[in-house]
Amino acid sequence: MMADLFRPDLAVIASLIPEGSRVLDLGCGNGDLMVMLRERGCTGTGVDMNPDRVLACLRRGVDVIELDLDTELGEFGDDSYDFVVLSRTLQTVHNPRAVLTEMRRIALHSVVSMPNFAHWRNRLRLLRGRMPMSKDLPYRWYDTPNLHYSSLPDLEPLFTQLGMKIDKRIPLDADGHPHRFGNVAANLVASSSLYLLHAKR
Repeated sequence: MMADLFRPDLAVIASLIPEGSRVLDLGCGNGDLMVMLRERGCTGTGVDMNPDRVLACLRRGVDVIELDLDTELGEFGDDSYDFVVLSRTLQTVHNPRAVLTEMRRIALHSVVSMPNFAHWRNRLRLLRGRMPMSKDLPYRWYDTPNLHYSSLPDLEPLFTQLGMKIDKRIPLDADGHPHRFGNVAANLVASSSLYLLHAKR
């Protein structure tokens, strides 16, 4: 499958992971990232709670485990992978701090992406008295899987507190491409942000 058929942000994530790496993809969906990484000589495992998405992974030959990210990441040993990926999933778990702590233990390197609640369109919708909706936050308040909302300045200190150093921050536009403004006014213009992290050992 050609890379342009995947979500654009997944191609950005794949570009951050060296060939031949062992990768754990938390909240892997239908396995798109693992398929892309397999073409780069990487090996690894996807994790998802949705039985339909787990089945989709299996049909594509992706190694996948059905686990609860909030309670079952202890199944993975210390430093058992080179990279852990958590793409557009941190806002859906019950305890983001605990999940990030487990990621830090499982691999030296992590890639995390999360919608930016402080994007200017979200701010404008709030000023109009309405809950934000966007490509990165497409759900209405009553049916959203998102439990936590964060701006970039709120999220980044948590990484520091947990001993995860930010090696790279890549603000993304609403389509998942690196934003043309880069890190200029990122908390205002980025629809979401992608982080390359490493654990301080």
